[in-house]
Amino acid sequence: MDKETVVDELLKYFQKEDERLKRYGIPKTYEEKRHFLRGIINMRMPLAIPIEILKLEDSLLQMELEEKKLTDVKDIDEVIDHICLWQGDITTIRVDAIVNACNSSLIGCFIPNHSCIDNAIHTYSGIRLRLACNQIMHGNEAEVGQAELTDAYNLPSKYVIHAVGPMVLKKLTSKETKELELCYKTCLDIAKKNKIKTIAFPCISTGIYHFPKDKACQIAIETVKSYLRDNPNVFDKIVFCVFSNEDYAIYDEYLKNE
Repeated sequence: MDKETVVDELLKYFQKEDERLKRYGIPKTYEEKRHFLRGIINMRMPLAIPIEILKLEDSLLQMELEEKKLTDVKDIDEVIDHICLWQGDITTIRVDAIVNACNSSLIGCFIPNHSCIDNAIHTYSGIRLRLACNQIMHGNEAEVGQAELTDAYNLPSKYVIHAVGPMVLKKLTSKETKELELCYKTCLDIAKKNKIKTIAFPCISTGIYHFPKDKACQIAIETVKSYLRDNPNVFDKIVFCVFSNEDYAIYDEYLKNE
């Protein structure tokens, strides 16, 4: 089946599963259909689903993956020992594990077609990821600094480490600073325990969680450097994956000074 046929089949299933969706009809163009499907899956609770539907979604996501330009961690140069800086979409990097800056539910962003990293990772990994996270959490909330490991399913990485960063409500305090440091350490501990040799970090907590970007960069780099000193030969490469030009400039400047 081609992509549009798969999307049509998936939309047909989800409209049957939730009859409220029928009021919206089916969009006409492929792009509109795909956008509509993404929104439906973003909002869907981690309920049981037929394996045939999961396989259909897998086939769609694998076809989309084949069309993307992927970056292998082997092709990313080190800036300083074992530490790399790369600008791009973290869902397109071929690495042992990527870190997802997630919310405390750990089961993903439920806002349809939202632009956050949590939404993107769940979108391109697929429904299986939300189901796996739900099995871990059982409806509980994670603590700030907690992280959990899952397979990456339809992403080019092998694993996803879901990490809950701190939220800065007003002025940054030492509490949030220590929590962000803990977040990075916890992810590195999980990677070490699972013999993960290459890992890509996003800019944790600097989006809607409002952690100051320059301070977050300093904490991220210094925490990783300290961990590498204390744990030699554990990691091959640790990548700071930034998306915006602003974030790249902040990390680039800090690493150049190192």
